[in-house]
Amino acid sequence: MEEQVVLCGASSYEQKYYFNQKFSALPQSIRQELQIMCVLFTEDVGGVLTMEFDREGNLEFKVAADDGDYLFDEIGSALKIRQFQLEKRELLESLELYYRVFFLGEKL
Repeated sequence: MEEQVVLCGASSYEQKYYFNQKFSALPQSIRQELQIMCVLFTEDVGGVLTMEFDREGNLEFKVAADDGDYLFDEIGSALKIRQFQLEKRELLESLELYYRVFFLGEKL
């Protein structure tokens, strides 16, 4: 089994959004919410954001920035992730449950 499974991500450098088609069964409204979150993050703080599941099914926010990117807001990045974790808690927990049941085969 893979170490990390990327759910979605966005890059301020390429101005692109990525959604893993393995999760295409998710409702359109959830996919749109994920896109909004990722794109807003990269517009606000820069860099690259990916949302990834670890092998236990926990959803993690991964942030990367080019070494020479002086516009990247590292403090803003941590604050924005914390904001998402608080405001989108129910959504994030539901995504973790979905992943654990349908991809890891855990019982409810």
